[in-house]
Amino acid sequence: MTSAPPPYLPGHRLLTGRSAVVTAAAGAGIGGATARRLLEEGARVVISDAHARRLKKSGAELAAEFGTDRVTALPCDVTDDDQVTALFAHAEEHHGRLDIVVNNAGLGGTADLADMTDEQWNKVLDVTLNGTFRCTRAALRRMKAAGAGGVVVNNASVIGWRAQRGQAHYAAAKAGVMALTRCAAVEAAAYGVRVNAVSPSLAMHPHLAKVTTPELLEELTGREAFGRCAEPWEVANVIVFLASGYSSYLTGEVLSVSSQHP
Repeated sequence: MTSAPPPYLPGHRLLTGRSAVVTAAAGAGIGGATARRLLEEGARVVISDAHARRLKKSGAELAAEFGTDRVTALPCDVTDDDQVTALFAHAEEHHGRLDIVVNNAGLGGTADLADMTDEQWNKVLDVTLNGTFRCTRAALRRMKAAGAGGVVVNNASVIGWRAQRGQAHYAAAKAGVMALTRCAAVEAAAYGVRVNAVSPSLAMHPHLAKVTTPELLEELTGREAFGRCAEPWEVANVIVFLASGYSSYLTGEVLSVSSQHP
């Protein structure tokens, strides 16, 4: 049985006065939905993406709605550490502080392991796992130096727990994000920083529909308890919870935004 998505929830000012960075935030996916939800909760947000044209459009739309003083956009390729460093410097310079980092950047692909090339493997790992490492490292360095605490939320995936044909590189990367989250949380707790992750299964957006066959989408949707894909904003709601004071004693956790936790 398929259930309809619930009504979109209004903001409750949970993050007023906070400053956030969201990677891969251009467009209609989880990153874009997260940026919007953070703004609706009162935060100031820097959005970044490797796609400069889409980022410029998304940044202009959000700034027009929420104000140019609360939204800035800076292109960033998370495989380039200089660009990552510049992104976090930009956030502190423009908003005066860094409280929340959402590492959403990731790259997928489909190939059986026997046919997978080193290039395919390395590209997915470099964006999805190494990019999360670079951004988490940059965030923790700045949050530790500032001494005011902070929150890092990483985007993992249920595929880091379960097997799916053609997804060895992506599954390995997302399982690595989960392990990175747990280890970083233990280290960061000493200076008041929490590190958690969300683990979605299938959040529908236009790009996903373009790169996934209808047959596979039907199969994956059929595994869900609600009989439907998640709306990107439903995942963003969980990210907001992890970024807010309502999760103040939660760190090192990976929250499944799905019924597919093993």
